[in-house]
Amino acid sequence: MVGFTEYIDAAQVVLYAFWIFFAGLIYYLRREDKREGYPLESDRNARTSRVKVVGFPAPPEPKTYRLPNGQGDRTAPHAETITGEIPGAKPVAPWFGAPLAPTGDPMVDGVGPASYPQRDDVPDLAASGLPRVIPMRLAEGFDVEHKDPDPRGFSIKAADGQIVGEVVELWVDRSEPRILFYEIKLAADYAGDSTTNALLPYGFAVVKFRRRQINVASLMGKHFRTVPRTASMDQITRLEEDRITAYYSSGHLYAHPSRSEPLI
Repeated sequence: MVGFTEYIDAAQVVLYAFWIFFAGLIYYLRREDKREGYPLESDRNARTSRVKVVGFPAPPEPKTYRLPNGQGDRTAPHAETITGEIPGAKPVAPWFGAPLAPTGDPMVDGVGPASYPQRDDVPDLAASGLPRVIPMRLAEGFDVEHKDPDPRGFSIKAADGQIVGEVVELWVDRSEPRILFYEIKLAADYAGDSTTNALLPYGFAVVKFRRRQINVASLMGKHFRTVPRTASMDQITRLEEDRITAYYSSGHLYAHPSRSEPLI
């Protein structure tokens, strides 16, 4: 061993071993992060036939995950159905990769910032197996801290100054003590065709406690008529969460023509 260390730098060997290990770790992690969304789909070579883009390294072999609480199994990577046409939008130019322009109401059609993934239309579950996001009235042990203002009863003010309704309930996350949605009872002029209340994501609300008001900068008053609703007023599904959040998000670009124009 003494003779070996006379000709080999042990510290350098350890350094090289670390480099090899680290390179292998990066390779492994890069493959694993391709379980979702790969192979990419590209129409760069032909309009009628898409080209699969995998990059380096290639995606790993499929793996099956057993979901808790009897939610079944999921395999990743998994086959996805992708069509050549995108409803509600069309390319602005004839070449490949041209940006898409909305053809109808982009906020309703789910185009651009209003787009959302097609997640399972089932509630997200807490560790207990119960729906994770529910109204506070059904969440045992949840209440507004008595030292804090209670937002229930606050009016909802749209970006154009219209008062569209008031908060009647808070939706909370069972897994974490936080508010996720405000449940709004809309005034008759803004309720649209739906008979159920609308939900406002917490992140799109600016609460003015002294005024007892919540401002929503992303939507005009008229847009509350078409806010996506939940199928049940006792729970919300993963798909409904994303659809509602995307609708409010899209208002920052599509709610008024001036918002989609260049600043200069």
